[in-house]
Amino acid sequence: MSAMNFFEKFGFAGYLDNYSPYEDFSVEGENLVKQIHLYGTKVWGEPGPIGSFCPDQDSTAEERFLLSKNQQEEQQQLCPGFGILDDLCLDVASLPFQSSQVEIPKFACVQTENSEPVKPNKEEPHAFPLTSFGILKDHGSRVRQLKEGKTIVPTYDTACTELDGRKLSTETIMRLAGEKFIQSSAQRVDDPFMINHPFSSSYIGLSDEEAKDVELVQYLLASAEKVGQQQFDRASKLLNHCASLSSRIGNPVERVVYYFSEALQEKIDQETGRIRPKGFGKKHLLDLEDALRGPNVSIIEVHQKVPFSQLIHYAGMQAITENTAEAKKVHIIDLEIRSGMQYAVLMQALASRCEGPVELLKITAIGTTAKPKIEETGKRLMSFAQSLNLLFSFNVVEVSDILDLNENLFELDAEEAVAVYSSYLLRTMIAGSDRVEHLMKVIRNIKPRIMLVSEVEANHNSPVFVNRFLEALFYYGGYFDSLEDCMDRNDSHRFFFESVCLFNTVRNIIAAEGEERITRHVNINAWRAFFAQFGMKEIELSSSSLYQASLAVKNFACKSSCTLGMDGKCLIIGWKGTPIYSLSAWKFL
Repeated sequence: MSAMNFFEKFGFAGYLDNYSPYEDFSVEGENLVKQIHLYGTKVWGEPGPIGSFCPDQDSTAEERFLLSKNQQEEQQQLCPGFGILDDLCLDVASLPFQSSQVEIPKFACVQTENSEPVKPNKEEPHAFPLTSFGILKDHGSRVRQLKEGKTIVPTYDTACTELDGRKLSTETIMRLAGEKFIQSSAQRVDDPFMINHPFSSSYIGLSDEEAKDVELVQYLLASAEKVGQQQFDRASKLLNHCASLSSRIGNPVERVVYYFSEALQEKIDQETGRIRPKGFGKKHLLDLEDALRGPNVSIIEVHQKVPFSQLIHYAGMQAITENTAEAKKVHIIDLEIRSGMQYAVLMQALASRCEGPVELLKITAIGTTAKPKIEETGKRLMSFAQSLNLLFSFNVVEVSDILDLNENLFELDAEEAVAVYSSYLLRTMIAGSDRVEHLMKVIRNIKPRIMLVSEVEANHNSPVFVNRFLEALFYYGGYFDSLEDCMDRNDSHRFFFESVCLFNTVRNIIAAEGEERITRHVNINAWRAFFAQFGMKEIELSSSSLYQASLAVKNFACKSSCTLGMDGKCLIIGWKGTPIYSLSAWKFL
């Protein structure tokens, strides 16, 4: 279909139209006092003006951008089987697993624990490494206390089958299975059917489906343990049982187990030499990364129905607007531009701000590949800017290797207010730390007013395979749960997103090692330690930015399950208590 019809069909629902600028706030003196509930936490502060983000009653900025009439290019079809998660797939390991390690090559000051991969213990074939037990146990309490006493997530009582009329969340099922797996660690489970018997009485209070799901996850945990101990024949037997009970079209637990089982089997095949194609890990991720530069019908559908990316877009663009408020010229340097949808929000804000519209908005996109697709994104943005009578410039800085990037390649103007936007890019550079270090030095020389960083809030970079597996299991359990609540089970776009985007990210985390493992999510604390090396200071997101996120989430039917909270000055977006994404703001000292 043409791009015009494509965007008409998959336009974005507006979320600010039905809310007044100061809804849920009360006035006390000259300050607006917080009363707004961010679905799992509260926000403290003094909101600034946010009227510039209120679109007209007919359409939002994103809708009008997607409906731009100059978009006549054909929608590119993405080839299944490639893989990395697009900007919707993000999460920084935000659960404070004190027992797990963060492996960041050359980031010596970031790593606080020095651990070595645990060798298989053939005398105790069912014993997880102690750190892995710690990960399972850390999920026993779902109330996470953050700095200043703020609570990011609600408490879920696993003793009850239903919570406020809802079934147990996928993450809760995972945690119950982990607790029971710890209890069964001393018993042999070579025969899959030996898992059921010891704990049948402990399933009292669970529905039949929930009890089966808990057992299914136990089989998966047992198979991961065997893989970690290089007992591949035993692991394969358990995985065969997982395959017979799981399904990629079933409930979210069955779907998670299906894809994790596939990734585990692929790791077994590589470890045993059955398959070992050169460049296996990188090819899938890089090809998908290239294909997802630009509009994709399934990604847009997920964006429309699952709240995560929209919350980040609105909060992030509000932060940029505030930090460039008085500037006549605004220059955004985007480290990994894709569809560029977030800039429709920014353009509308800049075109209607109280201080008067900007004289020029310039966006510079950095790319090492796919320059034609980046240029197509620029054309769509140019068309939208013209509809707002906003003077706009779009440039591409293409380098064959990020190590070739330098500040002289940017067309910088002394009158410009420069902001840097990094969306789910930095975690792909951790494997080659010299590149991310070089990039940060270049950005420092540019001296931006603000740098916005959105990343996956998870720790999927442990050198210990079992630890990495467990962290990923809990994280993606939460992500699959969000898709279950926000989309139909038979939705083809959901199937694409799970089978291509999420699965190929999972398989890279689990099956790949060394330089082939590109997906290396780390949490906000790891990024803080790393950024400190470059004289970067974290700045607080304003109440207006948080308010924009709170308004955005209200547009979704699943709003009560989406949790917003603060980790210090960083916004954490979660799902039923599982952190999914982070958004942080930085300045250079």
